[in-house]
Amino acid sequence: MTSPASGADALPSLASLKAAGRPIVMLTAYDFPSARVAEEAGVDVVLVGDSAAMTVLGYDTTRAISLDELLMLTRAVRRAVTRVPVIGDLPFGSYEPSDALAVETARRFVTDAGCDAVKLEGAGPIVSRVRAIIAAGIPVIGHVGLLPQSVTSPDGYRARGRDVEQALEILADADALAAAGCAALVVEAVPARLTAIITRRVGIPVIGIGAGASTDGQVLVYHDLLGLGEGRLPRFVRQYATTRDTILDAVRRWAADVRRREFPSTDESYGIPDQAIDEVEYRLRIVDARRHS
Repeated sequence: MTSPASGADALPSLASLKAAGRPIVMLTAYDFPSARVAEEAGVDVVLVGDSAAMTVLGYDTTRAISLDELLMLTRAVRRAVTRVPVIGDLPFGSYEPSDALAVETARRFVTDAGCDAVKLEGAGPIVSRVRAIIAAGIPVIGHVGLLPQSVTSPDGYRARGRDVEQALEILADADALAAAGCAALVVEAVPARLTAIITRRVGIPVIGIGAGASTDGQVLVYHDLLGLGEGRLPRFVRQYATTRDTILDAVRRWAADVRRREFPSTDESYGIPDQAIDEVEYRLRIVDARRHS
């Protein structure tokens, strides 16, 4: 397993990119091959998101994924990624009850799964968890706006901050997380003009998902970007491929070839010298004869 950078030195690349005005590219990944693709494509940071609950494991919400399940996926990603930071999403229920539990969970993502930092959702009482994890030497990415772990039904996946009070609450959360020492902030499903205010205020890298173009970077879900999923996509997703259709067509064509006995061909099979197979059949005849004598 690749060893992560330690403490606050783990994410200098994000701050450097912000300072240079170069947009940060963050992509989710949930297994070895997807992480390989992400790194080879040149992303700046890989997030092992709890969205794996829905994209990989088939749960209805992100709340359903367990700590052990997410750690398993994170370890696979870490084995693939060697040149950029890996961020681990702390799953629902693994950090909210207490500072001590939050630190214990964060340490598992670093020591067991090789993460460079962790991400957790919300502010309010969660700010205390953020401070405790940072005090333990683990960088934290905050998350404001739409908080998927707080959503309990499909109707809950809606933009946040579209009225005055909710907008002010999100701004306060962003300020609090930045003041607590977060290394960066994910802003999800928030009006672009509100995100622009957040980006100006907080002083740390802001990475948007459905939050407009004024952020310091963007993150998307691997399966959404590549068209691997099913159903209606959020309005902020731009599909750069329809990979599911390609895979579906390939599997259908293979299945048809098998049923027509056109797969495998001779070129796709292993050979054996005639003399060898003749000897095998000769010895089998001897064995069979002895068995029936």
